[in-house]
Order: sequence, then structure tokens, then C-alpha cells
Amino acid sequence: MGKETAIATHGLTKQFDRRIAVNAIDLQITEGEVYGLIGANGAGKTTLIRMLAAIEEPTIGDIFIHGDRLLRNDTNARLKKNLGYLPDNYPVYEDLTILDYLEYFARLYGLKQPHRQRRINEVLELVQLVERRNSAIATLSRGMKQRLSLARTIVHEPIVLLLDEPVSGLDPLSRMQFRETIKTLQEAGMTILISSHILSDLAELCTSIGVMEYGFLVESAPLKEIYSRFSRPQLLITALDNLEALETELKNCPWVENWQMLKETGNMKVEFSGTREEGAEFLKTLIAAKIAIAQFNYTQENLEALFHSLTAAD
Repeated sequence: MGKETAIATHGLTKQFDRRIAVNAIDLQITEGEVYGLIGANGAGKTTLIRMLAAIEEPTIGDIFIHGDRLLRNDTNARLKKNLGYLPDNYPVYEDLTILDYLEYFARLYGLKQPHRQRRINEVLELVQLVERRNSAIATLSRGMKQRLSLARTIVHEPIVLLLDEPVSGLDPLSRMQFRETIKTLQEAGMTILISSHILSDLAELCTSIGVMEYGFLVESAPLKEIYSRFSRPQLLITALDNLEALETELKNCPWVENWQMLKETGNMKVEFSGTREEGAEFLKTLIAAKIAIAQFNYTQENLEALFHSLTAAD
């Protein structure tokens, strides 16, 4: 049996005075996905997420969460409990301890004992803050505060998680810890929409990607499909000698479209239209030409390069 649609929008539009921030978006996200939303500042990502979280009222259009229409009025209390929303730079109450903070939000969400205490213990374990549970929030690092904010966002066991720039300003270790937590949540069956400017993180986490530009959703597809449609294969070649012979072989190879020397690494970056198998054949040709090859890697453009090519029309 196929998975159902967790998030769907139809003609979703938000207009502020004369500016259209989100323009007629039709979005579908399947349950269990990690969907990455990318776009420049002002593209409409935050406004879209705020509408999905029932914080902003759409000007026109509809939102459905697991088939139920999402409204901002009081008729959606059960449905809204299925949502977890972590905005960019959500404030934490610095004078509270971690435990008091989570206890406060668990009570707000209506969690009763003994389930409340059990759930608080679960989220502390998940975000790796068990040993700091009695620490004042003011003593935590930025990364710990962000993990605590995530714990608060999921303490009520939502099935859809909306994250707006959750790793902004975090150091590499904190970002890695956050990524591991998101992977655990996905493995537990949660559907996650995450916006970020750190595209290497999204490439590691996401099953699908949406690209927003000037309020429009200009691309939305599984990440594998995005790579297959837009990513151009490349070769990175390091030759220890005989660079003239290497350039001759590059000119003669039918799969080589262009190349350039990367001065900072000494690698030759080659635009290559062939398959991996054809790349292996080309390597045999270079070896036969007695060129000393120290490195030969078949790669594809990363998500950052793809994003720039997808929005190059600007």
C-alpha cells in the first residue's frame, strides 16, 4: 500500500499590500519524507512555512494535512496538534532549567502524567541533553539551545515537522548533531519540511527538494530526479606529469565537453557527458598514453551548483 500525502497545498497565495510573497503554490509532500525548501532571501520560504503552521492566513488557497483542511480558527485544534513548528531564532526562556522549560510546554500541549514525564525523557534522550536536564538554559551553547528548541517542538509527538532555518549560525559539530536527530525522526516516520541556506546539509538529509523564487515554486521533485535531470557529471583528474599529453587526450575524447585547471588544488576539472563506465574507459586511455594519474574521480555537481543553475535565469 502506497504512502499518503502528508502536506498538500492548492493555489496557496499570500499577499502583503501589493507584494505577493507566495504565489499560487501547489505543493505535495508524501508522508515520511524530508523535504528541503531552498531559495534566496525573500523568495517566500518563511511565509509558506508560516501558512503551513497555521500562523499566517492564506490570501487564497487551501492547505491539507493528511487529507484534512487546515484552518486558522478554533475548529482545527486536533489537526494543529499534529504540527510541530520551529521558526528561525525561536526565543528560549533563559532563566528556566531545561526540565522546567520542557515541562511548561508539555503542560501547554495537554500532556498528562505519567505520559508527560516519559515523553520529556524521550525527547531529552533524542537531543542528547539528558545530562544537562537540570542546567539553566542561560548556560547552554547555541547548539544546545537549538536542540532544546527542537525538543520543545516535538514534545507533543507531532507527525509533521516544519523547520525554518534550524541550523542557522551553528558550528559544524552542532549542525552534525542536529542532522542526526532529524534522521532519527524521519526513521520514526515523521514528515519533515526544512528550509536552509546550507545546501550540503539538505543534500545529506532530504528525499525531495523544492526551489522557491519570487514567491513561485519553480521546481519540486525527488532529490534523485533533480540530480538525474540537472546534474552534469564531472571528472577530477590529477596528473603528475605529461600535462600536454593529458590535454591532447581530453581534446580527442568524445565525452569531454570542457575542462579547466583548478589552481588551488592542481586538479583538472572536466565536464564529462559519459557514464561511469565510459569514464573508466577514458582512464584506461590515459594510462595507455603513459600519463601518471594520481587522482581520477567521477563526480556530479553538488546541490549548491544545481541551485545556481536552476535559478540562473535571474
